[in-house]
Amino acid sequence: VKFSNCAGNKGVRYETNSLDFKVRADGTLFAAHHVQMPSKQLILMVTAWDPQTLGRWETMVRFLVAEKSQHSGHKAKGRKSVPGDLVQQQSDTLLPWRQHQSANGLRRQKRDWVIPPINVPENSRGPFPQQLVRIRSDKDKEIHIRYSITGVGADQPPMEVFSIDPVSGRMYVTRPMDREERASYHLRAHAVDMNGNKVENPIDLYIYVIDMNDNRPEFINQVYNGSVDEGSKPGTYVMTVTANDADDGTTANGMVRYRIVTQTPQSPSQNMFTINSETGDIVTVAAGLDREKVQQYIVIVQATDMEGNLNYGLSNTATAIITVTDVNDNPPEFTTSTVSWVLLPQFVWASAIFCLEQKMRRDGTPTTPCTRALIHSHSGFSQPKGPREDSTLCSIDYEMNRAFMLTVMVSNQAPLASGIQMSFQSTAGVTISVTDVNEAPYFPTNHKLIRLEEGVPTGTVLTTFSAVDPDRFMQQAVRYSKLSDPANWLNINATNGQITTAAVLDRESDYIKNNVYEATFLAADNGIPPASGTGTLQIYLIDINDNAPELLPKEAQICEKPNLNVINITAADADIDPNVGPFVFELPSVPSAVRKNWTITRLNGDYAQLSLRIMYLEAGVYDVPIIVTDSGNPPLYNTSVIKVKVCPCDENGDCTTIGAVAAAGLGTGAIIAILICIIILLTMVLLFVVWMKRREKERHTKQLLIDPEDDVRDNILKYDEEGGGEEDQDYDLSQLQQPETMDHVLNKTPGVRRVDERPIGAEPQYPIRPVIPHPGDIGDFINEGLRAADNDPTAPPYDSLLVFDYEGSGSTAGSVSSLNSSSSGDQDYDYLNDWGPRFKKLADMYGGGEED
Repeated sequence: VKFSNCAGNKGVRYETNSLDFKVRADGTLFAAHHVQMPSKQLILMVTAWDPQTLGRWETMVRFLVAEKSQHSGHKAKGRKSVPGDLVQQQSDTLLPWRQHQSANGLRRQKRDWVIPPINVPENSRGPFPQQLVRIRSDKDKEIHIRYSITGVGADQPPMEVFSIDPVSGRMYVTRPMDREERASYHLRAHAVDMNGNKVENPIDLYIYVIDMNDNRPEFINQVYNGSVDEGSKPGTYVMTVTANDADDGTTANGMVRYRIVTQTPQSPSQNMFTINSETGDIVTVAAGLDREKVQQYIVIVQATDMEGNLNYGLSNTATAIITVTDVNDNPPEFTTSTVSWVLLPQFVWASAIFCLEQKMRRDGTPTTPCTRALIHSHSGFSQPKGPREDSTLCSIDYEMNRAFMLTVMVSNQAPLASGIQMSFQSTAGVTISVTDVNEAPYFPTNHKLIRLEEGVPTGTVLTTFSAVDPDRFMQQAVRYSKLSDPANWLNINATNGQITTAAVLDRESDYIKNNVYEATFLAADNGIPPASGTGTLQIYLIDINDNAPELLPKEAQICEKPNLNVINITAADADIDPNVGPFVFELPSVPSAVRKNWTITRLNGDYAQLSLRIMYLEAGVYDVPIIVTDSGNPPLYNTSVIKVKVCPCDENGDCTTIGAVAAAGLGTGAIIAILICIIILLTMVLLFVVWMKRREKERHTKQLLIDPEDDVRDNILKYDEEGGGEEDQDYDLSQLQQPETMDHVLNKTPGVRRVDERPIGAEPQYPIRPVIPHPGDIGDFINEGLRAADNDPTAPPYDSLLVFDYEGSGSTAGSVSSLNSSSSGDQDYDYLNDWGPRFKKLADMYGGGEED
């Protein structure tokens, strides 16, 4: 056997599946010992494998065995020495297992057959199941044997593609095969007795699916895009198209060939391209590619298997789009040799002075180098900004030049292709007339920068910011105005552009950016139409020391005992160097307690430390004034107050919770007093609520005819002792005291007894008030109640004569005789009019005077 790999057959080793034969390193197959051949043919599987790549390859070797010749010691060699009638053709019955006995009856070692591969064509139409082969063991004459197969296609997915009759050993295929789905199957055949005991060793069965031409070639892409330069020589590569066939590529079924079906357009020839039938490479085959005539070709390519046989092969098509790319083979040309142009204002300020219409160039599109033209002219004009466009190098000024004569030359950026016998440039004459227009005034210095110190007084002249009108041949006046003045600090003279201050300029203002204040002014002429220009004035303000420093921080905290912590202080100044630090921190001499309790230690030019001078300071909040002085010329100082909270601290120097409360200005006694007040207030509220509930309960339990709150009847009030006047202290109080018994009162003579208590007697019966009185009975009900009250001696007011003692003659009180009733009508009641609106009704009744 011979095997060849890419490495030149180096290191390849050979093996066989038989112990009777071996293969040397050079591929020679030999018998390992004396072998007796029982049949007319022998099949071996030889395996070649590479120890480095671990690749394995197999091949089948078939021996045809001839009978021994009459002459001892001579054997037929090769197929030529085998008689034709001795060659046994392969049948559909295989005997993979055989067993022989020697003449003396001893059982010799069993040798197994190697079953040749079984070929099955794909897409078979059946009928199914279709028998492939029959396998049997020579022991089936002695015992009953059951056959089975295992492997992919039998008991492994795909399942039941192959089946076997367990009794006869006939193996079937159950459905059509597809080589593109699976090209081969490896099965193992088993033989067991009726008890399931193995009778023979398993035999390998190889089944190969024979390929049929059932797949068309498929292109990788349906549309291929390629390009080729115009004027390319025949044989120039354009592109490659590729089609794949799923059939076996080693057979004609999978061998694809290519050809061009059509070409559109067929100009200048119907065969401008050709294709390599095996590789799919498309190349030019004819000359005459011209982009200006044909920019694109559409080529239909066909791929056919069966090596391109159109009668038997299957075909498919794809489209190849071939774009002809441009090369510079046409120079630019002007349509006319002379051009006259009147320059309009919008062209002047847009910098475009003219467009020279060129003859339609045949090379490419306006974006390719083949079409971009360079327009050269005399001084005053520059290169173009785009195709067919020229622009001014310097501005066109009517006051300087009223007309131009130009010679313009145009050429391509890209050089002409080789072999073009034409001039690469074209020239034309251009006459340009300039029209005078009203030009806007402009500020010669824009942006203008001036420097001055901040704080200059109002009305100070800063500068003259004037504009220039370029129209020398027009008599025009320029007027100035403000466009932008964020802080409204400036004024401008409308005639001459003189700028003065309208307010004090402050460098520390929010309108200042990087010490610069910026304002914009407008200069407008009175031309037709009017034109205007803008200018920007920048004022750089030099800092002066006009801001006193401010102490930072405003609040701090420190322990009541020194040497535990300190307060770092600094200052902030709105000015800049050299009008800021280093700062000087000091304590004022007044009040004296400040320097007595506190001290300041300087750290550096910007920082200092505030700490306690004494050993102990009671917790609380202290206002510590500190004088901070900057380094300006002259220096400015400011007395700032820092609120220092002094509180007890723990061992780490942190203020405790109780200490924080004490430091807030409330001592322990004040806190206790506040708590007691809160408790008393809550107790009063609770008592008031209880009293209100009790009063409400009494109101509901004592049902009166009229609620005591609404009882407006006069009541006789009982008092204990009134006493005498201020100057009369000698009087008998027994006359004013309440009698102890009713006998004492009743025994007194009429006119002198004093009855000021409720008499003892039977209680009158008041009419019962209905629950829901009828509205018509309300008047009767009130009259009955009034009549009962008038006749009841026990009801207040008690109709009795009150007896008073003699008060004395020195009393400052007036006589009570003025209270006597009189019907004479001499009493004057006009004073009732002075008692207000509440007594108006009474004044109308008794203050009538003469009318009565």
